[in-house]
Amino acid sequence: MEVWGIFLSSFMIGFSGAMMPGPMLGVTIDGSLKRGYLAGPLVVLGHGILELVLVIVMAFGLREFFENPIIAGLIGLVGGGFLAWMGYGMVKSALQKSISLDSNNKGGSSMRNLVWAGILVSITNPYFILWWASTGMELIRQAYAVGLLGVALFYVGHIMSDLVWYSAVSVGVSRGKRFISNDVYRWVIFALGIFLVGFSLHFIRGGIKMLM
Repeated sequence: MEVWGIFLSSFMIGFSGAMMPGPMLGVTIDGSLKRGYLAGPLVVLGHGILELVLVIVMAFGLREFFENPIIAGLIGLVGGGFLAWMGYGMVKSALQKSISLDSNNKGGSSMRNLVWAGILVSITNPYFILWWASTGMELIRQAYAVGLLGVALFYVGHIMSDLVWYSAVSVGVSRGKRFISNDVYRWVIFALGIFLVGFSLHFIRGGIKMLM
């Protein structure tokens, strides 16, 4: 049950990041108009390759680093704080109606190779770097406590959320249809934001316990 809990939490948290407008959404929409429904999976493939490298480095290269209770506690506090900030921003954006699926629809037109585009828009995104340096590191630390299976399921759950969302975007855009209304989209973002704030408390509580 603990292992599947890692998968489900990773999947849900991954969705909250995937659904927010950003460079990957712009590249996916642009690619879908030109290459069809395969654009989303190709962009996610590039994104996933980069994330796989990060997971391997963090899980195996930083093993002793993670096992230090002070470091682990600080990571939990920082990761929880970032997750709470992220959730608050999502709730605020949804209530103020400042986000929509029409956001960031530009860009990516000069990138012919969508796999490389997925890598480039990820590695050059400060938000991506901040997430992995805080929340991502804490999720990996918790998954590693269960073993290699926990780390593997964390990665699969995380990348599956990206694949599901961006594939849906590609199919909808390539067929020239609005697959979800902006109002429904904002309510989903609101719900995910509430989920993140709640989950951040779990991180913070765990961090405090490690430090004590």
